[in-house]
Amino acid sequence: MDKTIKETVKEKYAEIATQQSSSCCGSSGCCGQQAIEITMIGDEYNSISGHIAEADLGLGCGVPTEFAKMKTGDTVLDLGSGAGNDVFIAAAIVGDTGRVIGVDMTPEMIEKAEKNKTKFGFTNTEFRLGEIEALPVKDNSIDVVISNCVLNLVPDKQKAFAEIYRTLKPGGHFCISDVVLEGDIPDGFKKSAEMYAGCVAGAVKKEEYLSIIADAKFKDIDVVKTNKYEVPDELYQKYLTPEEIEVIRKNNFGIFSVTVVANK
Repeated sequence: MDKTIKETVKEKYAEIATQQSSSCCGSSGCCGQQAIEITMIGDEYNSISGHIAEADLGLGCGVPTEFAKMKTGDTVLDLGSGAGNDVFIAAAIVGDTGRVIGVDMTPEMIEKAEKNKTKFGFTNTEFRLGEIEALPVKDNSIDVVISNCVLNLVPDKQKAFAEIYRTLKPGGHFCISDVVLEGDIPDGFKKSAEMYAGCVAGAVKKEEYLSIIADAKFKDIDVVKTNKYEVPDELYQKYLTPEEIEVIRKNNFGIFSVTVVANK
């Protein structure tokens, strides 16, 4: 992702943080201000213990805390922590003897998360401004890494998973929900900064995604949950030529959310 697209993504998430506009991915919608919805099966947080509605901006594509196997006393790292949704859920699980660190590249999100932390009185959480390709976290210091619909936005996914590996303690693990593709992404999606912010243009094929994880030396890689997005015709028509639409329908192009776990 070049600087222009990266700045577009940051600007979009800054807007969400300050205005609580519709989400870029997940059940609330996609594609930024145009808000042509991509709907997904399930993954509601309402019934999750520790969920705080004010910290949930609807930006997820899964519930990674559901499968993360966090326990009392763990040190947890949340990548792309936003307003603190998964951080606060994790904080309730790890308890006072545990610690949860949230990292986000958008200052406005960090500010919103800090306000939520103060408002709800969390003492075992902290938020750090930083990018996933260069995490502001010490080596071998984390028990569990979680992330929700963020790695698809990262330009260098190999570096991102190498950083996750670096920060995890020996025997640590991650649980990540993310967007992956089946088939080749159409050029019209690939060229759109708006679709990048909407979690689609930056996604890669599922096989490639799992290969990147394996190349980062993780083991016991497992996809524990998969959901398929239903892509409306309006979205295709907005970004693609009629010829491209015909090709992707013949090739069974699909957009999926997956929740993946792996061990260091």
